[in-house]
Amino acid sequence: MSFNVADLFEHAVDAVPDRVAVICGERRVTYRELDERANRLAHHLSARGIGHGDHVGVYSRNSIEALEAMIAAYKLRAVSVSVNYRYVAEEVRYIVDNADLKALVFERAYSDIVAEVAALSPELTEFIAVEDDSALDYMRFGGIAYDDALAGQSGERDFAARSSEDLYLLYTGGTTGMPKGVMWTHEDVWRALGGGINHVTGEYVADEWELANNAKSAPSGIVMAPLSPLIHGAAQWAVFIALNSGGTVVFVPQFDAHEVWRVVQRHRVNVLTVVGDAMARPLLDAYREGGYDTPSLWALSSHAALFSHALKQQYLELFPNLFLTDVIGSSESGSTGLAVVGKDSDHSQGPRVKFGAQAALIDDDGNLVEPVPGAVGRMARKGHVPLGYYKDPEKSATIFLEIDGTRYVVPGDYARYEADGTVTLLGRGSECINTGGEKVFPEEVEGALKSHPNVFDALVIAVPDERFGQRVAALVQPRGTSLDLAEVDAHVRTQVAGYKAPRTYWLVEQMTRQPSGKANYAAAKRYAAEHAEAGLPPR
Repeated sequence: MSFNVADLFEHAVDAVPDRVAVICGERRVTYRELDERANRLAHHLSARGIGHGDHVGVYSRNSIEALEAMIAAYKLRAVSVSVNYRYVAEEVRYIVDNADLKALVFERAYSDIVAEVAALSPELTEFIAVEDDSALDYMRFGGIAYDDALAGQSGERDFAARSSEDLYLLYTGGTTGMPKGVMWTHEDVWRALGGGINHVTGEYVADEWELANNAKSAPSGIVMAPLSPLIHGAAQWAVFIALNSGGTVVFVPQFDAHEVWRVVQRHRVNVLTVVGDAMARPLLDAYREGGYDTPSLWALSSHAALFSHALKQQYLELFPNLFLTDVIGSSESGSTGLAVVGKDSDHSQGPRVKFGAQAALIDDDGNLVEPVPGAVGRMARKGHVPLGYYKDPEKSATIFLEIDGTRYVVPGDYARYEADGTVTLLGRGSECINTGGEKVFPEEVEGALKSHPNVFDALVIAVPDERFGQRVAALVQPRGTSLDLAEVDAHVRTQVAGYKAPRTYWLVEQMTRQPSGKANYAAAKRYAAEHAEAGLPPR
């Protein structure tokens, strides 16, 4: 039995070949067509010497071709590596070299960057350009047009047998340093992130055909629109959860809140997946402005960043029958816990989730924390976990720990056990602010800031302080053109203890975040160092 991503996809193809698999813009591709095109690309790559264990980069926004390239690599037992489409040449070169890429599928618009990288990366030899509106030259470094690569190749599946142990490589967003490749086996990542385990009940999918058989017996599947880029695991696995179960994936290549609602309305989307308030807030504003009719939408799910309490309230007022889902986890841990909020749920207790059966808290000495109310520790997960970081055994040893004979992954986010069996998320330890000996986790203060009606977005950082060592500071994006900081300060102090309230503010026109919507604390700290702070009345 093989729990391989390509095998699971092919079972779905055989179950519902004529169902629409992917929609992007005006294009619609059935399962049969998606499979055939991925086969043709796989045969082209194979003819160019790409095979088992080789690494294939995908340097693109969300698109049908990007998905085909991923599937094609898996069909060959090769390894797909997503490259951040916002990277400059030096960053792309880092991924190309660190990930040992041999082939690259890329949007034509990025040809100049690819040319620069190709000249310095001799191991990267195959270049396949997806046509777009640009006219940049990709032939100067040996590139071939995507459709030309497919032309003349077989659409059949005549590939070697695959394994559950094939390598799946997922690069982190570089939140705490340079991006790192997280090595999973196909089965482990499917169990941890991709629907191989029911994270509500803890039940395992019994065999590799179960999802496809269920899809065949259903008249239709879910329609899911993953809004975060495929460079992140949350988006990749939202896609494969939908595909493996016979659903339809709808891509919006460039995030535009109004276009998202038009897409939801046009294609009757059931589930939107986003990354926290950074996407959900502009979506809410656009919905109010546009008068959209979206009765098909029944779930909004956030991955890797939680919805703020204030935003949940606003969504449930507008969409009383909507289910809001917070899913926590990381590239290293997979899904660690979740919280589902509906109109009858109590969502007033802040950033809380229910841990999965494999999750626990670990203290700073590497011991399991007793699950008693108030106990704090680093979130950890056992069971289906990664093999480690690619080419970085030293870093692997710091987060993949053996505790009481069991292997855990401990990425570094802190949480606190609560009396009702949930955990409250506190934030990443590396961003924790120590002000006069008191620990302040940025996410808690950010939630307090964003609960103010005139604050659109906020990031909280530490800045040096002569007296306290560090003090709490905040970058704030106002909802309008002006913001009364004294009023914001007073509001925050009703939400958190006084020592947690920011003592320094910067007002920004647009918050800099990662493409996924995750916090970019490094950029926030650079901004703070380079700009004058906004005034705040003395206290």
